[in-house]
Amino acid sequence: MNRIPSDQRRPALVLVAHGSRDPRALATVRTLLNRIRALRPHLSVHLGHIELNEPLLPDTLAALGNTPSVLVPLLFSRGYHVKKDIPEAAAAAGPHARVAAPLGPHPLLVEALHTRLVEAGWRDPSTESERRTTAVILAAAGSSDPDSAVDTHHTARLLAARLGVPVLPAYASAATPTVPEAIRSLTSQGRPDIALSACFTAPGRFHTESTQAAPGIAAAPLGAHDAMARLVLHRYDEAQGTRASTQVLQLTSA
Repeated sequence: MNRIPSDQRRPALVLVAHGSRDPRALATVRTLLNRIRALRPHLSVHLGHIELNEPLLPDTLAALGNTPSVLVPLLFSRGYHVKKDIPEAAAAAGPHARVAAPLGPHPLLVEALHTRLVEAGWRDPSTESERRTTAVILAAAGSSDPDSAVDTHHTARLLAARLGVPVLPAYASAATPTVPEAIRSLTSQGRPDIALSACFTAPGRFHTESTQAAPGIAAAPLGAHDAMARLVLHRYDEAQGTRASTQVLQLTSA
């Protein structure tokens, strides 16, 4: 008798994206989905959107029927979607659906942010004088939920530790400071050499507006970075309390 791979007996992974009118967003998410499948080929992986794009999350869950599933938000902090929309969709699907934590804050997220900055031209300051005049803005979507700001500030602290310079969060909507306000604040503190790190999944209005305001280098969205795929799988494993989540973390230091 052929042995069934263990992942075939595990819950399906449902990647929950926000949705966007920008066609590049859907293409990016699908590329990320394929990278997740490549990392875990025996795992059943599906996509559901909160709004704007098909398949919508309720339709994805309906198609899965009674199949156990773990919903992994493709979001970087706690907020309305993570606390309300996604749990409500999971509850409507039945007791076999559970919700994982958002992707941030986490060292794997910082790995992806750092890589995108380097790709954009970032170089670590080599002298004390450079370190005193350099800073980074972490641009994020923003939310009126205070927990979202807590999570974004945590990610900023992790990124600052990685870069060795201050990292100031800024938001594209629903929260302050905005990117222009953050630029003025850092400049007034004697830090005119400012790079922008983009905590966005895909190209779109938020990323475009943020990068247009940036006075220096501006990173691309995180997209289908390998660390993003590993982080999604880590959240999936973490939601089940499996040892595989530890293995994902070990890969980052290998």
